[in-house]
Amino acid sequence: MSIEKQYLKSKPKCKVKFRVTKEEAGYAGVINLVGNFNDWDQTATPMSKLKSGDFTATLYLDLGQTYEFRYLADGDTWMNDQSADGVTPSSYPSDQNSVINTTAD
Repeated sequence: MSIEKQYLKSKPKCKVKFRVTKEEAGYAGVINLVGNFNDWDQTATPMSKLKSGDFTATLYLDLGQTYEFRYLADGDTWMNDQSADGVTPSSYPSDQNSVINTTAD
């Protein structure tokens, strides 16, 4: 998994590209990016499957914010991103959410 951030000069947004590799996706046919940026809607942000088998999604997030997210594979398997800026406890006691911070360095 990987996350690429690009801070835009033309507007107060951070372009964030999320990637789940083919190896990490396993046999998943669909992966959705789910987080507080889409009100935890499990179908709002489907990731595009590339010819390589990797899945990607690009979002434009507000600057100066911290967002929690996870990946949902085939509607039943949750995954965290090890390349995220951190993790935080979720509302489910045994789970954690990945965290991305859009504060420019």
